[in-house]
Amino acid sequence: MTVQGKGQLDAQYGLLTSIAQEAGVSLSTVSKVVHRRRDVGAKTRTRVEELLVQYGYVRSWDRESAASRQIIAVFRDLSGPYTLEVVRGIVDAAGELDVDVVTGTTSRRSIGQWLEECVALGAAGLIIVISMLAEDDQRRIVEQRLPVVLVDPLSAPSADIPSIGVTNWSGAREAVQHLLGLGHTRIAMVAGRSHSLAGAARLHGYRAALEEAGIGYDPAIVGSTDFDYDEALAAGLRILRGERPPTAVFAASDAQALGVLEAARQLGLRVPDELAVMSFDDTLVAAMASPPLSAVRQPFEELGREATRVLLSVAEGRPPASPRIELATELVLRASTSAPPRG
Repeated sequence: MTVQGKGQLDAQYGLLTSIAQEAGVSLSTVSKVVHRRRDVGAKTRTRVEELLVQYGYVRSWDRESAASRQIIAVFRDLSGPYTLEVVRGIVDAAGELDVDVVTGTTSRRSIGQWLEECVALGAAGLIIVISMLAEDDQRRIVEQRLPVVLVDPLSAPSADIPSIGVTNWSGAREAVQHLLGLGHTRIAMVAGRSHSLAGAARLHGYRAALEEAGIGYDPAIVGSTDFDYDEALAAGLRILRGERPPTAVFAASDAQALGVLEAARQLGLRVPDELAVMSFDDTLVAAMASPPLSAVRQPFEELGREATRVLLSVAEGRPPASPRIELATELVLRASTSAPPRG
C-alpha cells in the first residue's frame, strides 16, 4: 500500500469512526449502511445516511474514479504454487463480476486488523485463505455480521461463517486407489499437519483407500509436514531410506511432491521406474516438474469464482444454503506414476 493510499485509508476509517460515535452505533453498523445492507433499522439507517451526507462521505462504487466494488483477499503468505493459483482464481472471478481485489497477508497484519481495514475501505467483504481464525475474530464476524468467506480454513469455523474447499478426502482416496490399481502395495504419504482440515482429510482418504484394499497403515512411511518443499524433502529422504522403502509416495501438495522428487533424485531413484509419485493440487508447477506429476486437480478457477460469489451474496444479506461448500476434484495422470518394478 502506498503512503498516499495509507493516508486515505486512515482518513476514511477516522471518518466512519466519527460517524459511528455521533450516531451512537457501532462501526460495523455504519459499514452495513454504507453497503446498503438490509439488517439495520430504518431510524438508525436514516440517521447514519444523514451523517454520511453531512460529512461528505461518498461510497467507493459511487465515485466516477472507482465505479467497481472492492473485496479483500487475505493469505498466510504469497509464496508457493497453491497461493498463486488461488490468487489468480479470485482475481479472475472478481474481474468477471467487475469487482476489484485488494490482496494482503497475515505475516505483519492480523486477521483482526484486516477486519478493521475491510470496514475502513468500505469493501464488500473479506476472503480469508488458509488461516487459523482466533475465537475473538470468529465472535466478531458472527456478532457484527461482517461479510467473510473462508477458503480452506485450518480449523473448523463457526457454522455462521461460510467456508469453501474441495473434496479432499475422496480426492486423496482416488489417488491412492489409482496407485493400488497399478500394483503398488507399499505406498507412503507425505501428509499435511494434523491441525489442517485439508491435510487431515487427505490423510484420512489415504488411510481409507489402504484399509479398503486390506493393507495396514504403517506410520514409518508417513511424514507430517507443512505444505512445504524443504520439509517434504527431509521427510522424503527419511521415508525412502527406511528399512522397507515404499514403491510409491502420495504427497498432500505439489510443493511436497517436488520435495519428494528431489529426495528420489538425491538417492538415485528413477521416477516412475523405481518410485511412483502422486501429488495433490495440480498447480502450474505440476506439469512442469521432471517428470510431470500425476495429481489430484483442485478447480482453482471455480474455487475463486465460488468464494467471490458467496462473499458478494453474504454482503447483500443472502447467506449460502450450506455453511460448507465442497467442489469436486479430478485425477490427472502424467508421467510420474507407473507400475512398481518387478521382483
